[in-house]
Amino acid sequence: MSTSADDPLARERSHLASSRSALRAMRKDVESLDISDVTANWVNAEVLARQIDERIKALADLSDTPLFFGRLDYLHAPGADQAEGAEGERFYIGRRHVHDGGGDPMVIDWRAPVSQPFYRASKNDPMDVGLRRRFGYTGGDLTAYEDEHLSDPADPSGAVATSKLLQQEIERPRVGPMRDIVATIQPEQDEIVRSGLSGTVCVQGGPGTGKTAVGLHRVAYLLYAHRERLARTGTLVIGPNRSFLHYIEQVLPALGELTVRQATVDDLVAHVEVRGTDDAAAAIVKGDARMADVLRKAVYAHVAMPTEPVVVVRGSRRWRVPAYELEEIVRELLARDIRYGAAREALPQRIAHAVLVQMERSGEAPDDRVQDTVARNSAVKAAVKEIWPPVDPAKLVLRLLTEADFLAEHAEGILGDDEQKTILWAKPVRSVKSAKWSPADTVLIDEAADLVQRTHSLGHVVLDEAQDLSPMQYRAVGRRCTTGSATVLGDLAQGTTPWATRSWNEALTHLGKADGVVEELTAGFRVPTDVITYASLLLPHIAPGLTPVASVRENPGFFEVRTIAGTAEVVAACEELLGNEGSIGLIAADARVPALAEALTAAGIGHLNPGEETTRDTRLTLVPASLAKGLEYDYVVLDEPRAVVDGEPDERTGLRRLYVALTRAVSGLIVTHTAPLPEQLG
Repeated sequence: MSTSADDPLARERSHLASSRSALRAMRKDVESLDISDVTANWVNAEVLARQIDERIKALADLSDTPLFFGRLDYLHAPGADQAEGAEGERFYIGRRHVHDGGGDPMVIDWRAPVSQPFYRASKNDPMDVGLRRRFGYTGGDLTAYEDEHLSDPADPSGAVATSKLLQQEIERPRVGPMRDIVATIQPEQDEIVRSGLSGTVCVQGGPGTGKTAVGLHRVAYLLYAHRERLARTGTLVIGPNRSFLHYIEQVLPALGELTVRQATVDDLVAHVEVRGTDDAAAAIVKGDARMADVLRKAVYAHVAMPTEPVVVVRGSRRWRVPAYELEEIVRELLARDIRYGAAREALPQRIAHAVLVQMERSGEAPDDRVQDTVARNSAVKAAVKEIWPPVDPAKLVLRLLTEADFLAEHAEGILGDDEQKTILWAKPVRSVKSAKWSPADTVLIDEAADLVQRTHSLGHVVLDEAQDLSPMQYRAVGRRCTTGSATVLGDLAQGTTPWATRSWNEALTHLGKADGVVEELTAGFRVPTDVITYASLLLPHIAPGLTPVASVRENPGFFEVRTIAGTAEVVAACEELLGNEGSIGLIAADARVPALAEALTAAGIGHLNPGEETTRDTRLTLVPASLAKGLEYDYVVLDEPRAVVDGEPDERTGLRRLYVALTRAVSGLIVTHTAPLPEQLG
C-alpha cells in the first residue's frame, strides 16, 4: 500500500487539506479583529466594518470549488530577466491567495505575475518553468493530475498534446449559473485578460469562444492589479437583460470580487418610467448618432444674447455692466464648450467679477465674499435667468417629440423631413409623467442630461453583447467611462436589432474610444464541432467576411435534425435529453413558447424561465429565442427554426436570431421542425 511519501496524488491532497485549513485560519483572523479602538467616529467604524465584512466574504471556502487548479515548478532563482520563481520552488495556482501562519504562500492568486506562465508557457517558450501540473476534481475533491515537462525537449513524456483534464473541465456539465474559467484560460484569452487598465479592448468572438468570461476575468485582473484606483473610481458590468446578468452574477464573487456593479443599458438611463415602445423605423432614427447634434442645438438654443445692461445696487452706489460686455462673457462661455449647467453656474460669477473690476477701478478693495454677494444679487439672478435659463432634459426631449416646429428648427440640416415625421408622436402629451416613454426616448433624455450636467465617469466598464446597441446607446455607455477604459464584448453575427453594429471601429468611435484595440477570438471551447459547423452555414448570409469559429474540442458532440409531426415529439426530445447529466434548454420562437409550456406541464415535466437557477431536480429551461443570447446549456432542443426566422421583422435579423439559438449547446443539439428549414441551412 502506497504512502503519501511515494504517492504524488496523496501529497497533493495533503497540500489541499493544509491550504483549506490555512484559509479558514485567515478568515478567523479577520473575524476576530477588534476595531473599537481604531475608529475615530461612527462613520469610520461603519466603513471599516463593511470592509471587514467584504473581506470575510471574499475568504469563503466554497466546498465544491477547487482551491487550486494548477502547479508551477520553476527552474531558477529570480533574476533580472526571469520569472518570480526560486530554485526548486513550486507555486500552487488558485482563485485567491492563501498563506500559512508564518505568511508563506500556500496558494498563489491566478492574477499574480508569477502565475502567468500557467497560461502562457509552452515548449517553445517555457518561461523558466520546468513542470506545469493541472489538477482534476470531482466536486471539491482532488482526483487526478496531469503533467507537462516544458523545459526538457528530450523528455519522452514531453508536453501533453491535448490536456484531457482541460477538456473535461471545459465540457463539465452546467447546472446553475455561469462559472469562472480560471482553470481553462487559453493563451490568447490570457493576453486580453491581462491587458492594461489604460487601454480599451474590443473582443469580437463567435459563440463559445469565451468572450464573456474573458471580459469578467479582465475585471477581476484589473481589480487585483489596480485595486486602490478602481476602489475610488468604480467598475461596472453592462449586460443585455436581467436574465443574462443573473446568469453571470456569481462569476466575480467566486473570484473574491464583491464590489462590481451590474446593470443593463436601460438601468443606466432610467430617468423616466418606460411605458411605451417604438416601431423599428422610429427606434432607428432615435438611436442614430445624429440625434446628439439635434439635442445639442436644442439645449444651447435656450441661450439668449443680452440686450439690456445689468445694474447692481450696493448701498448708495450703482454698478452697470453694459450689454456688449455681457455678450462677451456669454460668447466666451459658449466658446469654452463646457456643460450647459456648468456655464450657467459660472455666468453670475463672471458678471460679479465685472462689477468687482469696476469697484477696484474706483478705489475700493472688494474680496471674494463681495463677489459671491454680487453674484447672488437679484438683478444678476434675473439676468442669468433671462440669458441662460435652466433646461429640464426630459421636458426638452418631450418638446422635440411632440412639437413639429420645435423639432424642425433644431433638426434642420440634420434629419430629413420623413425622419422627423417618423419620431414625432401622433398625440400631444400633457406632462413628462403622463408621457409613454420608450427605451430609445430614455437614451435621448440621458444625452440631454449630460449636455446639462456631466455624467459621473467610472474607472472601467465592461459592455457585453455590444453588437445590439444603437449609436446613441454606445454614447450613453461611453459617458460612464470618459476618464476610464472599457472592455467591449460581442459578435457581429449575433446582432439582432435593426440598428445592430456594422463594424467595431464604428462602435468604438460612438463609445468615445476610437483608439481602442479590436481583438478576435476564433477558437471555440463551448460549442461542439458538429453544431458550430452546422450553424456556420448561416455566416455568409448574416456576416460576410467574419471568420467562422473553429471548435477545438475533441468531442464532436451530439447533433441531430428531426422532422416531426407535432409538439408531442418536441416534448419527447426534451425527455430524451433529460436522461443525460446537466442542463437542458428548449429554445423556441417567442410566439410558440406558451403552447410548449402547456405541453411540458401536461407531460409532467417541470421547467424554468430564463434567469431562474437550474437545480438537480429541475434542469429544463424554456427559452424564448429573443432571450437566448449569452445563455448556454449542456443540451438544447431547438424548436421550429423557420418560426424563429419569421418572428423577426426581416430575414437577416431572423437568420441572426437563429444563429444565436443554434449555438447555445455545450454537449448536444436536437433541431426539431415541421415546416421546411430555412434554405440557408441547406
